[in-house]
Amino acid sequence: MLLNKLKNLSRFQKQLIIFSVDFFLLPSVLFLSFATRYGYWYLPHTDFIFWLTLGSSIIGSSIFVFFGLYKSVTRYVGFQAIWLIVKAVSIYALVWGVIFLAGFGVPRSVVFINWILSILIIVGIRIAAKWVITRAARKQNTVQSGHNPKRVLIYGAGHAGVHLAGALTYSSEFIATGFIDDLKELQGNSILGLKVFSIDQISKVIHEHKIDEVLLAIPSAPRSKRFNIISLLEPFSVKVRMLPGVEDLVGGRVSVDDLHEVKIEDLLGRDSVPANQELLGKNITGKIVLVTGAGGSIGAEICRQVLSLKPKTLILFEINELALYKIEKKLSTNNLNQIDIYPILGSTLSKPRLNSVFNYFNVDTVYHTAAYKHVPMVEFNNTEGVDNNIFGTLNCSQAAIDNGVDTFVLISTDKAVRPTNTMGATKRIAELILQALSSTQNNTKFTMVRFGNVLDSSGSVIPLFKEQIKDGGPITVTDKNIFRYFMTISEAVELVIQAGAMGAGGEVFVLDMGEPVSIVSLAKKMIRLSGLVLKDEINPDGDIEIEYIGLRPGEKLYEELLIGDNTFSTDNALIMRAREDMVSWEKLQPILDDLNKVVESCDQEKIRMLLLKLVPDFKPQCEIKDILYKKI
Repeated sequence: MLLNKLKNLSRFQKQLIIFSVDFFLLPSVLFLSFATRYGYWYLPHTDFIFWLTLGSSIIGSSIFVFFGLYKSVTRYVGFQAIWLIVKAVSIYALVWGVIFLAGFGVPRSVVFINWILSILIIVGIRIAAKWVITRAARKQNTVQSGHNPKRVLIYGAGHAGVHLAGALTYSSEFIATGFIDDLKELQGNSILGLKVFSIDQISKVIHEHKIDEVLLAIPSAPRSKRFNIISLLEPFSVKVRMLPGVEDLVGGRVSVDDLHEVKIEDLLGRDSVPANQELLGKNITGKIVLVTGAGGSIGAEICRQVLSLKPKTLILFEINELALYKIEKKLSTNNLNQIDIYPILGSTLSKPRLNSVFNYFNVDTVYHTAAYKHVPMVEFNNTEGVDNNIFGTLNCSQAAIDNGVDTFVLISTDKAVRPTNTMGATKRIAELILQALSSTQNNTKFTMVRFGNVLDSSGSVIPLFKEQIKDGGPITVTDKNIFRYFMTISEAVELVIQAGAMGAGGEVFVLDMGEPVSIVSLAKKMIRLSGLVLKDEINPDGDIEIEYIGLRPGEKLYEELLIGDNTFSTDNALIMRAREDMVSWEKLQPILDDLNKVVESCDQEKIRMLLLKLVPDFKPQCEIKDILYKKI
């Protein structure tokens, strides 16, 4: 095929072909200009033809080379290349006109006509060549890939959408069929040859044009706007992809590679509240900060945000060697401010290790995230769950007091409220420990921040659902009526840091996580937005089925964030201050001593009894006889 032969030519050979086309084209345009001027085919005398031909070719080609016209790749000719051609042709027409007006008495109108026709024909040939090459390349790629390109609709006919449509011109994976836009002045018009439809026409367009995917090109839109659009698209079972936020698009350049799957946070439909920069830096900037559980989902994000707030030193305290290695490597790669980072292996159950680290580094601020959080896992390993979550917190908090730590922030959970599982009970006791210790001294400020599930954390349903959809299903859901609170990891951590800076000592802060989300509805959304069809009684030939497997040990249908109704607002609308009952250290300490003894003896019956004593609201779903490991 001719195009394949041209494609295999060297860059210099291709440039030589384009140069030759222009060299012989310019005289032809001149003859056409004379014919246009006189109204008939004008053939000047022989000498004039020679100078006309030679003069236009030499003058024009020289100027075109000077302007770098032959450095442009024909397949990617765009506005800048066209503008360069216009400038080069204008200079050529002017120089040729001046010479031949003076030397040969050429009519002035011919000079003007030559200028116009040269621009139109030279630009037109390049655009036509671009069109032919692009279509041939797309056809060839389709044949090689063995599948047809997907028909896509671009939502957003703004700057990003237009650039995306231009990028899709060279894609073998997608064919753009049109735009959807809210602006009435754009609707009905064409951009890059693609019609702009209104939002009311989206159903008709998707069905008539057999749309496979919708690409959201609205990077500056708030999350609530994206949520509304995604909700609108959900019933059509088209795959939805989107461009990242406007801050991630550098210099206005948009490529197909920028597209990604719809983020789960866009399904929550809530805009974040701007952070208070003063609060963010209060306990971090210029301070020595230590994060326990630094390799976990929350701990790692706290480390990343702390690093960006320019602490004097960041200490990563982690028991898992691999997790510590990974987070230290990531942070070191992004350590633009050359902050001192120290990866420390250690367990919160080793009080000597904690005292040694706190004392050596003279720690100012502690974010305590280290805990066992997986409900069924802790339910089957009560002894370790109690030991780690309760006595690990006790050791950290006492080490903080003994070594003069200014601020200690505990990451708590909604499962601590009226717990039905051991993990929730242990986290509630961890809160009671900090409240009690806070009342015994004023040197270390203890603050607790309570929130629900974070998206894409380890053990979250979101990564599980994604993997199950990728594997063809089924998606496993515990119960049809299960609801959960969700928040992005980055947003939760940003609020945790601010809440920690608000505390005066002993407060419980609760993050407003919006409305609880139906897990079944979330699963259905993820199926549809993957371009797949839910398989159920209505659609037995669908793609992905939802399988209900029953509640796991200790799991609740609904989670809560508050024990009582005594809440107070703060300067941040998403952070509430809760006033809840507490236990004095005098009453708490002896029970903790007893609990420590029965943990050492692995007495499950007594462990359960003491948990119930410390947390009267604890309503365990699992009987001791149901626990897998009853004696270890």
